[in-house]
Amino acid sequence: MTPSPSPRSDPPAAGPDSPVTSVGPGELSKPGEPVDGTARPRPGAPGPADSVPSLVLHTTDNGVSWITLNRPEAMNAVTWEQRERLIGLLADASADPDVRAVVLTATGRGFCAGADLRGSPSAGERVAGDVARMIRGGAQRLITAVLDCEKPVVAAVNGTAAGIGAHLALACDLVLAAESARFIEVFVRRGLVPDGGGAYLLPRLIGPQRAKELMFFGDAVPAAEAARLGLVNRVVPDGELVKTAREWAERLAAGPTRALALTKQLVNASLDTDRGTAFTAEATAQEINMTTADAQEGVSSFVERRTPAYRGR
Repeated sequence: MTPSPSPRSDPPAAGPDSPVTSVGPGELSKPGEPVDGTARPRPGAPGPADSVPSLVLHTTDNGVSWITLNRPEAMNAVTWEQRERLIGLLADASADPDVRAVVLTATGRGFCAGADLRGSPSAGERVAGDVARMIRGGAQRLITAVLDCEKPVVAAVNGTAAGIGAHLALACDLVLAAESARFIEVFVRRGLVPDGGGAYLLPRLIGPQRAKELMFFGDAVPAAEAARLGLVNRVVPDGELVKTAREWAERLAAGPTRALALTKQLVNASLDTDRGTAFTAEATAQEINMTTADAQEGVSSFVERRTPAYRGR
């Protein structure tokens, strides 16, 4: 099967100034600004009864799971149902030995404008603890699903990534950005604290001072500046985004899958542990990895002076 279509091949979608009305807890925002924690899309946008699979496209090609947000008219603001499908697809990728890499991208001109919770189950009257519970069970679960996916995840950011949409991209192992992409820590514009792992992810990527600058001001960061800061691995022309993502993902899919999974775990845990703990985890990971067929193939190919043929086992 072929991977998800190029974001630029779709009909023109709503741009950053499209009339999508976003709402924070208890307050309406100005129309046209990117979504932060919750949103109400414009009339005519897909409703909860629409097919969730059609709003999150999925194909598998050459060992790569392509997961594509498909609500271009709403700048791919993620609904409750879409979030659950994303989490499920990432879990499926971990469990499926034939999936060896993941690409997360979107159609239209926006990667993800934030979270659209209009389809969330009604909780009735809000009481103390409801918001924290909602965040733990929602945005944080989504980011955790990316961080804990056992296969390398490549973000192909085709446009605006705002709020939880930015964090969704930055949680990925590698981030490719189209030249037209931009990243916005939009929460401060609503008087909100960044959620969905933002205060965890950004300082680890770019340091505390720069993370605070992005979060305090909420300014849009163009792709080139995001690359300079260290938020993005590479910026490519818009028309080359999917091609480059495919090349990266297929290269990862041809690699030693379990070694990559263990490497991901080590790197993700390294900033939260002391040296002794990190060294112990490294030695344990190598011990586990040496039981895999791919590790045996890697050593044998080196001794035999040939190119290894990894099978992800």
